[in-house]
Amino acid sequence: MKLTGAQIIMECLLEQGVDTVFGYPGGAVLNIYDALYEYKDKIRHITTSHEQAASHAADGYARSSGKTGVCIATSGPGATNLVTGIATAYMDSIPMVAITGNVNRNLLGKSSFQEVDIAAITAPVTKKSLIVMDIADLADAIRDAFYVANKGRKGPVLIDIPKDITALTYDFERKPLKEQKHNFDHNEKQFKKAVELLLKSERPFLYAGGGVVASEAEKEFADFAEKFDAPVSASLMCQGAYDQKLPRYLGMLGMHGTKVSSMALKECDLFIAVGSRFSDRVTCDTGVFARNCPVIHIDIDAKEFNKNIKAAAALRGNAKDVLEELSRRIPQQNHSEWMNKIYGWKEKNPFLKKDDGMYVTPQYVMETLGRLTDNKAMITTEVGQHQMWAAQYFYYRYPRQLCTSGGLGTMGYGLGAAIGAKLANPDKTVVNIAGDGSFHMNCSELSTLSKYNIPVIELLFNNEVLGMVRQWQKLFYGGRFSETDLDKVTNYEKLSEAFGVKAYTISKSSDVEKVLKEAIESGKPAFINCIINRDMNVLPMVPANGAVTDPIMEM
Repeated sequence: MKLTGAQIIMECLLEQGVDTVFGYPGGAVLNIYDALYEYKDKIRHITTSHEQAASHAADGYARSSGKTGVCIATSGPGATNLVTGIATAYMDSIPMVAITGNVNRNLLGKSSFQEVDIAAITAPVTKKSLIVMDIADLADAIRDAFYVANKGRKGPVLIDIPKDITALTYDFERKPLKEQKHNFDHNEKQFKKAVELLLKSERPFLYAGGGVVASEAEKEFADFAEKFDAPVSASLMCQGAYDQKLPRYLGMLGMHGTKVSSMALKECDLFIAVGSRFSDRVTCDTGVFARNCPVIHIDIDAKEFNKNIKAAAALRGNAKDVLEELSRRIPQQNHSEWMNKIYGWKEKNPFLKKDDGMYVTPQYVMETLGRLTDNKAMITTEVGQHQMWAAQYFYYRYPRQLCTSGGLGTMGYGLGAAIGAKLANPDKTVVNIAGDGSFHMNCSELSTLSKYNIPVIELLFNNEVLGMVRQWQKLFYGGRFSETDLDKVTNYEKLSEAFGVKAYTISKSSDVEKVLKEAIESGKPAFINCIINRDMNVLPMVPANGAVTDPIMEM
């Protein structure tokens, strides 16, 4: 059938199972938006207040559902406003397809109005970026974008489409989806070495990264932990892929990990990392990380092997397949002496601190939120102290429960991500944990919540400072708080209600449960201004280039 380029885009999105896209209209995508009007009964479009929020919403939709997120922006500044969101998805291996418009082909390269080479700009932060110069290539380019975004290590793809391409007509025929094949490099030498190390180990440490979530290997990981009889830690990207209520779980490892996880790392005789890139926030000083034991590294991306940490055995493949193969090759292990030691450490080093009744603590707020939602709420975050408190003080029970910018550390990520997460998971309570620094970067998205009546709870930990940067200044810069005391005069409640979102305030501990419960039960967008002490710190903390086994416990 003959369709315009814009209609071909719609048909290809439907072919890929897309039902929701996020974006912002503009001149170069007028034809695309005209087609979206035609297809509005099949494809829901959410117009955010800023293109960056559209990219974060597509990211949150993908992270929370396992599907591919889609965002659309016009040429020039519309396209460049997507870049931070694309880079965020790239660093955390999130499948996303970004569709941008560009000027007509005859205007390319002539410094035309709102013209940028967005394919070149995004090349370093995408798996693939291209401009479609022939309508005959359009459908296959879109199909390939979805395939590449999900092939192997997942990530974003950008397709730039000149405006005149979207107006031309061409024959379109639906095609079946291209089957994804798991990458599994069955290297017998490496498997034999890994099995040898597993059977020899008496004090193992099992560590889960984002690859466990991406490959949907949470069951295989949990089964392997039981069969291998090992304690478990998980990265920020893997919160919830292993049920944190289970006794084997130690908490996070790294700069803001638990004391118990650092003790286990110090004494383990084998470290098994599954789907982890060994970020500097996990390893801290790589020269001393796991220096007393061999490392087994499982990853789908061979480029990660020996990049940051040397592996004694490197198993390339989808985490689900590799874990199944390892489980098949080893008999049931018993490390009861080691596990009893671990359980003893956990009992002596409890992580949660209760509220002391004098002022509101993030620990108490997150703990109460967990209790009220049976720890089943979906959490998104901005970046800063509040991000770590959300990771430390909430028990994550299932995969894709936490959406947060780990690799790029993008302030302003969370509210857009919460919009995407809620639309992908309408039956779940979705709460975005924010700091006042991040909130001022994306507060206009409250209007998006209001416009579409998206019942997301925006929970602001308001300490009037850039908390994490200020914490570093306190520790390492002699308390010289250069530009981190915000002291803004923003009336958060009035601002929220001006956008059409009901506002609440928590100023004392007795407010916490009452306010959270009302916001959860309202079924409407809600904003909570939770006032906390500016001198609260995220602990434990390992200084830059410090040993992860020697965290600071008090400040």
